[in-house]
Amino acid sequence: MIASTVARVPDNTADDVNQRIRLMTEQRVASCASRERDAIDRRLAELDQEWDMERTLDANTSIISLDGLTLGASVDRKWFLLPAAVSGFLLQHAVQEWCPPLPILRRLGIRTPRKSIMNGTL
Repeated sequence: MIASTVARVPDNTADDVNQRIRLMTEQRVASCASRERDAIDRRLAELDQEWDMERTLDANTSIISLDGLTLGASVDRKWFLLPAAVSGFLLQHAVQEWCPPLPILRRLGIRTPRKSIMNGTL
């Protein structure tokens, strides 16, 4: 059975990165809590507009795949290996809950889809 996507990224991210993201989240929540209600509503609206890990990964792999297809058709057929590798990463992410770009994206602070203080993604 394939696991839920809710916690797979944090479960496969280094503890120090998860902790850093969790601390930043707690600081943001504390900052909002000390302000007026409008500030909290604005922050929630900002979160609704942010890209999470799944959306970022999907967009980046799509761009890389299209680039590889374009270069393969116009420059050299070897470029067709790029979309094949990216597709493999997506499949690996879907099945194993991890792929090589995840640690890089997490270190850049990309949050997971679950908006929760418990896993540090608010």
